[in-house]
Amino acid sequence: MVVAICLMMCTLVGGCGILDSKVNDIKGKLVGNDYNIYFYDNFGNKTGFVSGEKVGMTGNPIKVQSVSDSGDIITTYQLSSIITLNIDGHELETCGDTMICAQKGLEPDVDFKSSDIISESSGKLTDNAAISGFVNKYKNMFGKSRVIVVKSQLGQPITAYSGEKVYWEAPEDLPKMTKLMIDGKALYVHRDNFQIIDKGLLKNAE
Repeated sequence: MVVAICLMMCTLVGGCGILDSKVNDIKGKLVGNDYNIYFYDNFGNKTGFVSGEKVGMTGNPIKVQSVSDSGDIITTYQLSSIITLNIDGHELETCGDTMICAQKGLEPDVDFKSSDIISESSGKLTDNAAISGFVNKYKNMFGKSRVIVVKSQLGQPITAYSGEKVYWEAPEDLPKMTKLMIDGKALYVHRDNFQIIDKGLLKNAE
């Protein structure tokens, strides 16, 4: 019932994070989306860049065989760590690199500054941990004002994005990948450390 209401509200008001993500997925599978793709080493140094007008991403299943207690061979499939990028008709396969795929038109906040995260209680009812957890769960579905700090695998800050409507999900068909929708634009991060922070928690260090 709650999901049905959420979907109905998405349809009525538009701009819903889930709806934006699904539309982006459909377009990507049909014709490909346009992305700038950046590769980094463990220390956050850029090691590669590629750009394309029609970019698709797929995971690669591998066959895994095991023996049951009765001696039968059981064959299953699971995703490998390899991601295949289809870029304007050409393939690029990557494994192990830190990768950021930003849909064209999505620009990072260039002046990245480290901020202390200080939660200041305002005395509102939603500050209660149990209530705010429930509210934030559904806020994520609709998108909310957030800052995304992307780091290398060793924790070195690389870049930061922000948006008024931010939604995230972990695609089942893309290993070690997180998809974020930022104001209607897609951002994929692969083998990255990252933080997604409500803007209300941020206070510049003095």
